[in-house]
Amino acid sequence: MTEFQRILQELLVWTEGLAAFISIIFYRRVKEQYWKYFSYYLILMFLCESVGKWGEHFFAYSKPAFFNYFVIPAEFIFFYWLYAAKSLGRQNLFYTLSLLYLFSFIPSEYFFNTKKIIFSLNYTFGCLLLMILVIMEYYKQINSSDILNFSKNRMFYINLGVTLFYIGTLPFWTFFTYIIKYKEIYSVYFAYFLISGIIMYLLFSISLIWGKQNS
Repeated sequence: MTEFQRILQELLVWTEGLAAFISIIFYRRVKEQYWKYFSYYLILMFLCESVGKWGEHFFAYSKPAFFNYFVIPAEFIFFYWLYAAKSLGRQNLFYTLSLLYLFSFIPSEYFFNTKKIIFSLNYTFGCLLLMILVIMEYYKQINSSDILNFSKNRMFYINLGVTLFYIGTLPFWTFFTYIIKYKEIYSVYFAYFLISGIIMYLLFSISLIWGKQNS
């Protein structure tokens, strides 16, 4: 890892902390709405990232298992809920996508290496399902009568952040086994992974600050 990547990695953790801190500051705005769960999510993600960074100094645990079986599924299922059930108003779609994602662990357990940092099959499938929701959300926003006020729409910032990070890094984790063999490509894409993560959490913070309560 280069010095630049180390700086980005540190910055990513503290950007997540900033988003969690802002979610606490603005919690009173959303405590009567479903957006309060977005605040809980940001706090949980920062705590999980903190465990991933410093946890091994205090207790023994498997970092790959922690992220693959808890953190990443929590991320995907939360976004399926936020997009499908809340923004798009399609509760059944949320249940369907969540079950499909969870079922993807079955072939992953039996046919793929489960000692990887990221389970490529699960992450790829989870991202593809999320991509469907991202496209649906863009379609909804473009066709909204309130499109001129997009800057006050929380989902605009969240959707942009999710696009840059989850969709943008999809090839990186899908073909990680092959990309890591080419150090220059790996180095550039890993830097993008960190930068896009920083931007995503900054956009999440902006969504809480600028977004309307009823958006």
